[in-house]
Amino acid sequence: MAIRDIIILPDTQLRLVSKPVEKITSEIRALADDMFETMYDAPGIGLAAIQVAQPLRLITMDLSKKEGEKNPRAFINPEIVSASEELSVYEEGCLSIPEYYEEVERPAKVRVRFMDLDGKIHEEDADGLYATCIQHEIDHLNGVLFVDYLSKLKRDRVMKKFTKAARLAAK
Repeated sequence: MAIRDIIILPDTQLRLVSKPVEKITSEIRALADDMFETMYDAPGIGLAAIQVAQPLRLITMDLSKKEGEKNPRAFINPEIVSASEELSVYEEGCLSIPEYYEEVERPAKVRVRFMDLDGKIHEEDADGLYATCIQHEIDHLNGVLFVDYLSKLKRDRVMKKFTKAARLAAK
C-alpha cells in the first residue's frame, strides 16, 4: 500500500469522465488499498480514483464516526438509480479543494447500485451523510465538483484562488 498524491484544483484531470472498471484485478484491489491509505492520511471520508489521477469508476469511503473505528467500503462502477425529490443541505469539502467548505443542496435520499471488490452487485438506499458523500464522489467520476453547485460568483472566486495558488506553487 502507498499514499498517492491527490490532484488539486485547477488540475484539468478533475474534469475527466472516468471509465468503467471492466474487471476486478489485483491492480484494481491495489488501487483501492492505496486509495484507502491516501484517504485516511488526508484525512477524508471519501475519495474517487480520479483524485489520484486514475480515471476509473472506483470510490473509497469510510463514514465511521468513532476514533479508531474503521468501516472501509469500496464502490466499483457506482450509479444513482433513483433520488428523492426532498432535498437536504450539507456543508461539503473536498480533498481536491483543500480547506474550502460550502453548503450544497442535494437529494436527501438516493438509491445506489455498485459492485464491491468481490464482484458482487449491491443496491442500497442512502440518506444523511451517506447520501451526500456518495453523490459527491459519483460526481467526481463524471467530472463534476461540488463547487459546480455554487453560485457563479462563489465558484469563480474559488477557481481564481486555486489557480493563483497553483501558479505560485509552480514558480
